[in-house]
Amino acid sequence: MCGITGWVSFDRAQLDASATLDAMTATMACRGPDAGGTWVSGPAALGHRRLAIIDLPGGRQPMTLATPRGTLALVYSGETYNFTELRRELAGRGHRFLTDSDTEVVLHGYLEWGEAMAEHLNGMYAFAVWDARYEKLVLIRDRMGIKPLYYFPTADGVLFGSEPKAILANPLVRARVGLDGLRELFAFVKTPGHAVWDGMREVEPGTVVTVDRSGLRRQVYWSLETRPHPDDQDTTVARVRALLDDTVRRQLVSDVPRCTLLSGGLDSSAMTALAAQQLAESGEKVRSFAVDFVGQTEHFVADALRTTPDTPFVHDVARASGTVHQDIVLDSNALADPEVRRRVIKARDLPMGLGDMDASLYLLFRAIREHSTVALSGESADEVFGGYLQFFDEEARRGDTFPWLVRFDEMVGDDATVLRSDVNAVLDMPGFLRDSYATAVAGIARLDGESDFEYRMRRISYLHLTRFVRLLLDRKDRMSMAVGLEVRVPYCDHRLVEYVYNAPWSLKSFDGREKSLLREATADLLPRSVYDRVKSPYPTTQDPKYGIALQEYARDLLADPSHPVFALLDPAKVRSAVERHTPQVTMASRRGLERTLDLALWLEMYRPEIMLD
Repeated sequence: MCGITGWVSFDRAQLDASATLDAMTATMACRGPDAGGTWVSGPAALGHRRLAIIDLPGGRQPMTLATPRGTLALVYSGETYNFTELRRELAGRGHRFLTDSDTEVVLHGYLEWGEAMAEHLNGMYAFAVWDARYEKLVLIRDRMGIKPLYYFPTADGVLFGSEPKAILANPLVRARVGLDGLRELFAFVKTPGHAVWDGMREVEPGTVVTVDRSGLRRQVYWSLETRPHPDDQDTTVARVRALLDDTVRRQLVSDVPRCTLLSGGLDSSAMTALAAQQLAESGEKVRSFAVDFVGQTEHFVADALRTTPDTPFVHDVARASGTVHQDIVLDSNALADPEVRRRVIKARDLPMGLGDMDASLYLLFRAIREHSTVALSGESADEVFGGYLQFFDEEARRGDTFPWLVRFDEMVGDDATVLRSDVNAVLDMPGFLRDSYATAVAGIARLDGESDFEYRMRRISYLHLTRFVRLLLDRKDRMSMAVGLEVRVPYCDHRLVEYVYNAPWSLKSFDGREKSLLREATADLLPRSVYDRVKSPYPTTQDPKYGIALQEYARDLLADPSHPVFALLDPAKVRSAVERHTPQVTMASRRGLERTLDLALWLEMYRPEIMLD
């Protein structure tokens, strides 16, 4: 796992690009703490920071390959899980390799297949190839959008980077955010290609972007397609298990210590149990880690989203699978620490307002990094198999909006509680979401004979896999790479996603519960407590001390009425949130304070120009 960046300028010499390229590359240091390198030739300048995972001495980048017609240069981020098979195939076609790294396989794959090589890859990846033979830059991103990749078209070329901060480090770019960018910040919907920052774009998942002297072109090499599902229940369950066995086995390959993220829910427990079973074949044990909060298990209070604490279930799985387990227990002081908030915002380049959910993930990953360099996560199983409450909520099923937004305000909170009324009006979030939803569902194909109910459930699944999961994948990538930890997501294997997406809802919920296929496919590995457990989202602290700390920090902010955050937020509304007598103990009741503190710190750190017209 790494950080990449670069600059192509067709109308000017790159001789003076080195200092700027170094600055862009330096912003990616936390993504690649092990090594760094740059390469400049003609109109192209490429930068790379490396987190060494496979072939520690042989995978240095930028990596080049000389051909009779010109050099190929590659900067690559991610993992190609089928690189061993591809290496064997390419060797049979006459290619000769100097290292054991998957990076070199990708480079030779491009030489063999050109841009079509993306179709041969199984993995999570975002990379750039400078092809001097045709003087073109090729940007490619994985099918599900696990690894990020941004670009910024210029008058004579393009800038690109794993994160916006790399592009913002170039003096050609002004840090500006317009109305659409602000809407994206407040929508909790990931619009494909949108990067929030004005003029910046995101390479969409499953897409190739090519830049040469004639301009910029996009080509989609993969998308989520509707197909018939001929398999019966038993066959489907067996196929799911086979796919899970294969993808977990592939993603355990590493030359550095690896572990699993274990929450005690079905997704992470099934993945951990599979990993434990496979590693036991070679006499190894899985290391597992879980997050908890001081006093939470003992004093847990159930709510509409979380009916049970995680820790007892975590320990059941750790015992059953024989993992080497460690709980990372966090207190409110650490969660509320302004320096942690600063690091979270720097990691994401944006103020997302998720507060302790982001802070705890960052602190969890920082603690794990002391022991492991690679972690497997259960992310995306809910989207693939149908695990969220909204999949079973009749209002969400029948509503003409993104299903996770139907009860979003009551569960997560409402930004309007602190936004200025005039800002809220000009944003027109209902109109924005209405248009976004119409665009999102427009291209979903319907099978011949598919019932209205099955088609509606297909739409809900599609929206989660193309709009919702990308928010979570981006969050997990940024929080993990901020501390140099590679997180792999087996449930995002495109073969599994394609197969389960096309299974009818009647199969996905054949026992009347969420994620029926996943539960049955791994039933032999799960403790009964986890098999029977109801879905519980990522935990959030219930400690009143955390809410009190937020109130104090927001009160300090109110003491400076000239702060730029009050161009967006209403001081009276913020004061109302601060002066509530009951400390905020739920995520929804804290939302206004979290958003206030995030926005204020982001404005201080990035000094963006906010364009409200």
